[in-house]
Amino acid sequence: MQKFDEMYAMLPLAGRAVREHYQRYAQWLDQQPPDLMQARRAEAEMIFRRVGITFAVYGAKDEDGAGSERLIPFDLIPRIIPAHEWSRLQQGLVQRVTALNRFIHDVYHGQDILRAAIVPADLIVGNAQYRPEMVGLDVPQDIYAHIAGIDIVRTPDAQGEYYVLEDNLRVPSGVSYMLENRKMMMRLFPELFSRHKVAPVAHYPDMLLDALRASAPATADEPTVVLLTPGMHNSAYFEHAFLAQQMGVELVEGQDLVVKDGFVYMRTTRGLQRVDVIYRRVDDDYLDPQLFRRDSTLGCHGLMGAYRAGHVGICNAVGTGVADDKSVYPYVPEMIRFYLGQEPILKNVPTWMCRKPDDLQYVLAHLSELVLKEVHGAGGYGMLIGPAATRAQIEDFRRALQAHPAGYIAQPTLSLSSCPTYVDNGIAPRHIDLRPFVLSGREVQMVAGGLTRVALQEGSLVVNSSQGGGTKDTWVLGQAGTEPC
Repeated sequence: MQKFDEMYAMLPLAGRAVREHYQRYAQWLDQQPPDLMQARRAEAEMIFRRVGITFAVYGAKDEDGAGSERLIPFDLIPRIIPAHEWSRLQQGLVQRVTALNRFIHDVYHGQDILRAAIVPADLIVGNAQYRPEMVGLDVPQDIYAHIAGIDIVRTPDAQGEYYVLEDNLRVPSGVSYMLENRKMMMRLFPELFSRHKVAPVAHYPDMLLDALRASAPATADEPTVVLLTPGMHNSAYFEHAFLAQQMGVELVEGQDLVVKDGFVYMRTTRGLQRVDVIYRRVDDDYLDPQLFRRDSTLGCHGLMGAYRAGHVGICNAVGTGVADDKSVYPYVPEMIRFYLGQEPILKNVPTWMCRKPDDLQYVLAHLSELVLKEVHGAGGYGMLIGPAATRAQIEDFRRALQAHPAGYIAQPTLSLSSCPTYVDNGIAPRHIDLRPFVLSGREVQMVAGGLTRVALQEGSLVVNSSQGGGTKDTWVLGQAGTEPC
């Protein structure tokens, strides 16, 4: 299967040439002794382990029966993006997230796009992520998805056009690895940053804090922001603690918060302190046991009452998940046309909606060729990659699809772009994707780059860390400003 390689362009006759934006790096890499690179690889692993940059694997146990924590493997070879490509990608991301925020506001207010029959009404109001409690509720600046992680892939042709694979708008994760990867590269290879004009990413926490403060109630002159975590057993707990520390805000759990007279407070050694903004890393269902799951110990009783009264901001907003459901994804290009009057800059991956009889018939006939996804699935779970599946797996998914067709979408099996990667036996191409992080506050902005995820197993297309994937540093070249060395 043809694929796009980030570092090398395939020549018409057998052979390859280093792409222009990789040439300086490739020259440097050719001069590095293999044993030196292996030593740097071991040093990175040692530092990550010492700092505690791990993630928990749900359902996995160590020898003592405790929950398993693993390092996310870090690769030494960066993914490099030239400035002109990033500029176009950034324009498309701003456009897409702007339209998604307009859509979320609309479905909880006028529902114009539903009445226009552009998006089926039953797909929204019957969606498990649709929150009737948000209907008519106004949020500051009409921003719902303050932090969006948009998964980007390339087409396998020679042009390597960028496509959006997925929108992550509920509690998108991974930005801490983007920041730590950059710090690690600057520590291991400082000379590279004197040779390359790499756009910085270290200011992301400041941008995030500004976006969060923009969601505070209008009456809050100096907003107090907290980060709400489910606790240390959550798979992304390192990131929660890291971001709270980087922003200089308190990391709290549900038991640290209390609602009193319609306002939210956190318990401190000096008494109660009012909270104006909650950057929540807890799913909707667990936020308020008074309104959602009664058995939740992760949220705060009465939180939604304070939220609806306009006394606290919640980021991302409750009910945002209605826009990142995989069954809604196919309609995002139409959202852009409807709300912005523009043609989409970034295309969707072609998608069959199994809720449609004709699409279902096609998918059932081509399961061995397609990728089948549960519309509520995440993290690489609930997914069938047809060409890599056994006959038994295909038949299991066939039965599930026939029983509940509306619960699935299907897409072609994309040959994700590849990038040279350090593996146990040397340098070899491995498939990658990209997750830029888009922040919406008083304006829509992002740092140049994102989290490049890499499928470390040969031939694998699954980049998720929960499925054995690793990460790379992402360099955007030619931007104003360079990383300090």
